[in-house]
Amino acid sequence: MFQPNLGQFHNALDNMAQNTSESDIPRMDEFDRSGSENQEGASGEDQEPSAKKKRRFHRHTQHQIQEMEAFFKEYPHPDDKQRKELSRELGLEPLQVKFWFQNKRTQMKTQHERHENTQLRNENDKLRAENIRYREAFSNAACPNCGGQTSIGEMSFDEHHLRFENARLREEIDRISAIAAKYVGNPVVNYSNLSTLPSRPLELGTGGGFGGQSAGIGGGDMFGGGGDLLRSVNGPSESDKPIIIELAVAAMEELIGMAQMGEPLWLTTHTLDGTSIVLNEDEYIRTFPLGIGPKPTGFKSEASRETTVVIMNHVNLVEILMDVNQWSTVFSGIVSKAMTLEVLSTGVAGNCNGALQVMTAELQVPSPLVPTREYYFVRYCKQHVNGTWAVVDVSLDNLRPSPSPRCRRRPSGCLIQEMPNGHSRVTWVEHVEVVDRGVHNLYKQLVNSGNAFGAKRWVATLDRQCERLASAMATNIPTVDIGVITNQEGRKSMLKLAERMVISFCGGVSASTTHTWTTLQTGTGSDDVRVMTRKSVDDPGRPPGIVLSAATSFWLPVPPKRVFDFLRDENSRNEWDILSNGGVVQEMAHIANGRETGNCSTNSSQGNMSILQESCSDSTCSFVIYAPVDIVAMNLVLNGGDPDYVALLPSGFAILPDGSTTHGNGIAETGHGGSLLTAAFQILVDSVPTARLSLGSVATVNTLIACTVERIKASLSPELQD
Repeated sequence: MFQPNLGQFHNALDNMAQNTSESDIPRMDEFDRSGSENQEGASGEDQEPSAKKKRRFHRHTQHQIQEMEAFFKEYPHPDDKQRKELSRELGLEPLQVKFWFQNKRTQMKTQHERHENTQLRNENDKLRAENIRYREAFSNAACPNCGGQTSIGEMSFDEHHLRFENARLREEIDRISAIAAKYVGNPVVNYSNLSTLPSRPLELGTGGGFGGQSAGIGGGDMFGGGGDLLRSVNGPSESDKPIIIELAVAAMEELIGMAQMGEPLWLTTHTLDGTSIVLNEDEYIRTFPLGIGPKPTGFKSEASRETTVVIMNHVNLVEILMDVNQWSTVFSGIVSKAMTLEVLSTGVAGNCNGALQVMTAELQVPSPLVPTREYYFVRYCKQHVNGTWAVVDVSLDNLRPSPSPRCRRRPSGCLIQEMPNGHSRVTWVEHVEVVDRGVHNLYKQLVNSGNAFGAKRWVATLDRQCERLASAMATNIPTVDIGVITNQEGRKSMLKLAERMVISFCGGVSASTTHTWTTLQTGTGSDDVRVMTRKSVDDPGRPPGIVLSAATSFWLPVPPKRVFDFLRDENSRNEWDILSNGGVVQEMAHIANGRETGNCSTNSSQGNMSILQESCSDSTCSFVIYAPVDIVAMNLVLNGGDPDYVALLPSGFAILPDGSTTHGNGIAETGHGGSLLTAAFQILVDSVPTARLSLGSVATVNTLIACTVERIKASLSPELQD
């Protein structure tokens, strides 16, 4: 099996040295109501004969009602254009159509509440009957030894079961009725045995078995002791739980307001490059005076809001957000590691409505030059009356073990609205306060623009990953193009292997707190190379031995789109890849991962070497990640074999805009700023895990990454060369 090793890099460097020279919600008007509901209730008994003016009522025809009923099923909230068109078709006034739909929505809401009240009464009856049954069993119980009445101590198990059942039913009823005042302050059931969420497959509604990596696999799993810092944070105490619940309920209300309000809370600013929305902090304080307290001294605020439509139904999207493993996998480029410390509520049986979790997470930018952000927070999920779901995070600063956090999340999260054809409209709000220290000058403009940690990056990543999941589940694959994998099992296996490769790369390229970076001074300042080592032992997903990881970040005066296309193209690989030794790389298999032609997973070959590559791009970030794979193992994967036992050492590139574009079109075609490129390599320097790392190995790796950087600069920006 082939893996990049130090000897091969020595030979590659020697060959290179010989050629260096060529180098609404609408309100119903009370004064004018019309519709089928109103006109039926307007009998002669309801009208006052002494009235000077008689209210006119319009009785809709059966055809009009049927047409509006059918339209209501598809679009319960028609816009002005739809109402006008419907009024023309039915011979009604637009206001009549508007009021009919308002009345219909009110009628449906009343029916829903009536049905919900009936369910609550049934639940109360069941609870009362259960209590009576347990009381009778308790009073009539007899000791099996003497035949006498049992004592309180002998009934501890049944008593415990009774208390548990009563508490569980009470909690479920309170959650369904959504009366927060009854919920807050009551003892919360301690689901300590559910402190870790089960892993569920990422899917679109049918099928399964795709994704489901462990949270933090890229960080803690790659480098020994990963996640120790997060694991040192304990779950909340019993006395803290009512406070957490109250804070979560308040955060949910604030998130909905932040997501739905316009001016003056969110101000639209116009620039030469376009428009953007900015939070009015004074209006925010007036609108939400409670919250988690004033902004600490020395902190700066970052607030952003974005909306998009993604290819995933709302139920599966909510499940992904409420499963720490799936959430970390989908957002592996942003979440370096995450953990659920305790589940305070699992939600109503069958869905996540009311689910409440205390979590920790570390968020990253794919570069060692940007410090990560750690949060200790509660995540709360709720389904609202109109069918919209909301998932909110809010920091638990007062309960945090650390006395001086560097960042905290004010109510942040997303609203998810069901759309036709299995799509969902997602409105994301990101509102944090951070101590802006430690960010390298190269990345300060990007971080300040909001493209590093803001809502735009979360939404863009979610949109791209939903497209990727849709391609994994696709069955109508065209067979015209050569190299396109049509085998369903083979597609899933290859995409799962590529997914693990991306997670491993992202976790090893950032300044995660689980990593200990050593800087090798190269004399160029910003191009300093960061290195770290780890021992790979008994891990079927990685080759055994000493692995050296090296990463560096630098600026290019080239648009990110051009950098992405250059690095992903197998025809230009020999211009920067020293390992290729100028050879030709031929693509053998291809899986498209979205609308953009560059988003794909490929398997290429060069001689006796197979290269797995994942290329993905969105409006805020691009990745080109690759790893050499044993040809036999790769063939098994393409035939639907298990990819978990294929050893990988991923290397690659993370491409971000330099922040000079204020309109947010990060991956531009031409102009509009340069690129921030991070190159990272993983190299097996010794196949014996107990071996010691030599300085010569470090020097060779340093030379490798420096030469790669110079080749990229020479190819993309030759005007920078002397």
